Amino acid sequence: MCVHIAIPEPTGSDSAFNQRSLPAYLAALRSAGAMPIIVPLHEHQDRVARLLAGVQGVLLPGSESDVDPQRYGEAALPECAAPDPARAAVDELLLQDAFNLHKPILAICYGIQTLNVWLNGSLVQDLKTSVNHSPGDGVLEAHPIRIAPDTQLAGLSRVAEPQVNSSHHQAIKIPGDGLLVSAVSPADGVIEAVELDSHEHYVLGVQWHPERTYTQSAFSRGLFAAFVQAAAVWQPRRIEDRVASV
Repeated sequence: MCVHIAIPEPTGSDSAFNQRSLPAYLAALRSAGAMPIIVPLHEHQDRVARLLAGVQGVLLPGSESDVDPQRYGEAALPECAAPDPARAAVDELLLQDAFNLHKPILAICYGIQTLNVWLNGSLVQDLKTSVNHSPGDGVLEAHPIRIAPDTQLAGLSRVAEPQVNSSHHQAIKIPGDGLLVSAVSPADGVIEAVELDSHEHYVLGVQWHPERTYTQSAFSRGLFAAFVQAAAVWQPRRIEDRVASV
């Protein structure tokens, strides 16, 4: 069976950004053996629901927007980019579906941030540290990350402190409900990856962009391979299982 992965358009207001950023995600998914299903941001909810009925996993990509700080109880700082209500609404639908049915999730950059806030976590609105977390798209090795042992992420890397790219000015401040920190930037402690504390539901979020280094990095390929494999073996939860978890 072909594995279908839902991926929302990155933004609801900048088609040029979508055209630049989406191809790398789509290519990585296809190379890992999955069929990406693009979810438009301006469809009716019933149309999105029909799309989700046929997918086995959800990939939340990056974006040029920021999560609305009001969602985690803060006023926006001047450095905070404008929110994207259309992307936020679709992410809400995708996350609700994935958590209801335990569909695997891979969240990247903005995706890890929206995942964290959806799980009642909060964000650093503008990073000011000794590490340059936004050196530019062309920098493939911006800084190392320190991976926590005995995590899913640790099983995907040959080294404890691999180099990653970096293209963000926000990051997780307080992890959301059920999320474990699986990697940090060792020089400044910025959270670089989280995963759900569950043996039954595969959820992994990374702050960097593995889709951009898929061809160069075995670590990046491993991230996508593990996600697609989790989606390939996913089975819908039984009704009694869902009732018991409420």
